[in-house]
Amino acid sequence: MDKVVAFCKRRGFIFQGSEIYGGLANTWDYGPYGVELKNNIKESWWKHFVHEREDMVGLDSSILMHPRVWEASGHIASFSDPLVDCRKCKERFRGDKIIEEHLGIEKAAGKSLKEISEIIKKHKLPCPKCGTSDFTEAREFNLMFRTHQGVLEEKASTVYMRPETAQGIFVNFRNIAAIMRKKIPFGVAQIGKAFRNEITPGNFTYRTREFEQMEIEYFIKSNDKWEKIFDQWEKSCGKWFKKLGINDKNLRTRQHNKKELSHYSKKTIDIEYKFPFGWGELMGIAYRTDYDLKRHMEYSGVDLSYFDQEANEKFIPHVIEPSFGVDRTVLTALIDAYSEDMIDNEPRVIMKLHPSIAPVQVAVFPLIKKPELIKISRKIFDDLKTKFKVEYDESGSIGKRYRRQDEIGTPYCLTIDFDTLNDKCVTIRDRDSAKQKRVKIEKIAVELQSL
Repeated sequence: MDKVVAFCKRRGFIFQGSEIYGGLANTWDYGPYGVELKNNIKESWWKHFVHEREDMVGLDSSILMHPRVWEASGHIASFSDPLVDCRKCKERFRGDKIIEEHLGIEKAAGKSLKEISEIIKKHKLPCPKCGTSDFTEAREFNLMFRTHQGVLEEKASTVYMRPETAQGIFVNFRNIAAIMRKKIPFGVAQIGKAFRNEITPGNFTYRTREFEQMEIEYFIKSNDKWEKIFDQWEKSCGKWFKKLGINDKNLRTRQHNKKELSHYSKKTIDIEYKFPFGWGELMGIAYRTDYDLKRHMEYSGVDLSYFDQEANEKFIPHVIEPSFGVDRTVLTALIDAYSEDMIDNEPRVIMKLHPSIAPVQVAVFPLIKKPELIKISRKIFDDLKTKFKVEYDESGSIGKRYRRQDEIGTPYCLTIDFDTLNDKCVTIRDRDSAKQKRVKIEKIAVELQSL
């Protein structure tokens, strides 16, 4: 993990937030290569789950919403974590996470505040910071970020930074169903920021207070075979992770037990990844029944039921929700791709990112800084940049340029040498194998697309 964190800064993937001011804990800025990787992942997700399906549409709802939205959703009343304080070092932690780290997820799932306190005391679990075992009793800590809307704070109304993007979909269900003329079953997808005042954020970008989600609310009839639809979504999510090149051996599916289930959920599974710090949730799929739309009908007074003209039937749709974390997916892609090997008796860091999400797909090099080679290289670069994400580099030895591109995950490098002047061919080098082949200039694009 330390190697990945150091790599991310060194190669412009992820920087500490507000670094020149000493940083702000658990905030991260995506650098030039990081933002490309992040955008590629979001683009891949949107293509797979929206563009390649006929039953999906998109949405981009606002971060600030009417406070009643969060009353209806239950966030104001019950969106909390069990907080414990270490009496010696005064640090605050999530009691359930202390139990999980030492005894496993199952020992913490669905436990009450009293049970969490008793388990910590019984097993004398240590403070993650100072190592002592002297905690306060567990108590609720609401994770909602508050702010104020209005010019004068004392006269302004309290609003909240959204803790999830899902509610924006539910409150827009009526608009989307009427305008888009989609027949149930259909889904709405959204990518956007969410905010949670986490007690113990950490593990780099895995758990932060500001993060980005990719969420889907898939609306179905209550009498539909929801188990079958649920399984279809699980398979589709697994298929997408394969598209990213994530190693199957590092993924597993875990179903929530009855105590662990959210009050609105009839079934929830997590797809987990084997991070360096242990198994952690990468995404979840939940069958939320009709809880959300019913609650918003109750609190808003607006009818959110759906009328099926063919069946002449009116009903409140149920929902299956696949929910992904953008930042966790980026972190997973980086960890899964990071490797080290030896090339030409020299150590090499190599990011084996899938070509579809690599920040740079093709790098173009003139062998040396000679005008005739630079001219051809620039022409090839200009031709390719409309089709691929391309980087041009003419500084340093060819070996060092290869290593730089290997390290940021560029799948292919093109080298223009003096033979190119005669045979009109370039050398294509494969990142993973370091093997090279000669290809005609006019066939470069076709060759790259076939690799």
